[in-house]
Amino acid sequence: MRKHLRLLIVVADGEHARFVRPAEDHALHSESHLNAETAHEQPADLGADHPGATFHSGSSAHHALAPRHDLHDLETIKFAHLVAQRLNELASQDTFDDLVIAAPPHSLAAIREKLHVDTQARVIGTLAKDLVKVPDQELSEHFKAWVRPVHRSIKH
Repeated sequence: MRKHLRLLIVVADGEHARFVRPAEDHALHSESHLNAETAHEQPADLGADHPGATFHSGSSAHHALAPRHDLHDLETIKFAHLVAQRLNELASQDTFDDLVIAAPPHSLAAIREKLHVDTQARVIGTLAKDLVKVPDQELSEHFKAWVRPVHRSIKH
C-alpha cells in the first residue's frame, strides 16, 4: 500500500468545474478551474436552434422548427465529457491516487461514462450534489468521509 495517497476532488456542474485538493492541514483548496465558456469556442449560429426558432425553407412561408434535443442539455453533457477528458489526462500524468467526484446526478453520470478504466479505478467516492457555488472553506463538511482527519502528535 502506498504511504502517502494524493486525493483529488472534482466539484462540477453543467458549466463549471473546480479541482480541489486537501492541504497539509487537510483544509480543502481549489487548485484549478474549468469553465464551459472558456473550454471551447461555440459556433456563432448555436443559438439558432433554440426552441421556437424559425426555419426558412426557401419559400415565403416560415415553419417552426422543433429541436430534437435541448441544446442546454447537450452542452451540459459535452462539458461533463470535457471534465472526464481532463480527469483522464491527470490520471495518465499520475497526479492523483484517489478521486472523488461531486456533481448533479445527470452531470455525474455523464462524467463517469467517459472515464477511462484506470481513472475509474481511482474513484473512491461520488456525491450527487451541486456544490460548485460552495466556498472552499465550507467543502470539508461534504467530503469528510474521504479526507483523512489531521493527525496530531500527543505530547506527554
